[in-house]
Amino acid sequence: MSEEELVECSRKTMPLSPINFLEQASTVYGDNISIIFNDNVRFSWRQTHQRCLKLASALLNLGLSHKDN
Repeated sequence: MSEEELVECSRKTMPLSPINFLEQASTVYGDNISIIFNDNVRFSWRQTHQRCLKLASALLNLGLSHKDN
């Protein structure tokens, strides 16, 4: 196996973080439904990704970080 094939293989087996998952789902399945709540509220993967980014931004603006408990 060549070095190039090993690098490609290692990329495919990297763990998927929640952030990476949302980015990938938004890109691949953007218009597909990700959340259904009470039969009348629906969000696409793209909307879910955007809402998570807004929440993260709001938390940062409040001065919270990943080190806070």
